[in-house]
Amino acid sequence: MTAITGVILAGGQSRRMGGEDKGLLLFHGQPLYQHILERLRPQVDRLLISANRNVEQYRRSGVAVVSDTLPGFPGPLAGVLSALRAIETDWAVFCACDTPFVPEDYVARLWQHKGLAPAAWVRSLQHDHPALALVHRELADTLEDYLLSGERRLMQFLRQQGGEAVIFRDDESAFSNINMPEDLARLEKRS
Repeated sequence: MTAITGVILAGGQSRRMGGEDKGLLLFHGQPLYQHILERLRPQVDRLLISANRNVEQYRRSGVAVVSDTLPGFPGPLAGVLSALRAIETDWAVFCACDTPFVPEDYVARLWQHKGLAPAAWVRSLQHDHPALALVHRELADTLEDYLLSGERRLMQFLRQQGGEAVIFRDDESAFSNINMPEDLARLEKRS
């Protein structure tokens, strides 16, 4: 496997969470993004956080932080673009800051099953998870054009670029994400 940068996407507005910065919400006594750092750190060569608010808090983790280069919180693809422009490796693997149970072999499985595709994303037994994706930095210019055209759909972009879905047969809960306060409460009780 080649060198890969792990990127935590924590740059959203968190509307369904009342505007709170999801990456900083406490889950089992520590911020959500810290759970992702712990999962990704042994799987990648470098780490990066994509954040548009509370940047100093994220930097305290010792990990570099990049912010969207496009204004107005245009969605996760803007974070992907900023990260692809900032990385020194050819590949980046992305993980939303609200998925604390991402598998410990997440990166290796995407790498092994991507084939020659310039991108690959997780498909669980029930859903596609395009924010859990491995992307080659050569897609940065095409992605910027896509965003500047007004498009925001991550899944559509990955498919248009010849990306491959990689099936993960894990328990669906490995890809549970926390979108609303009740999701956080439910997952706190479960784990």
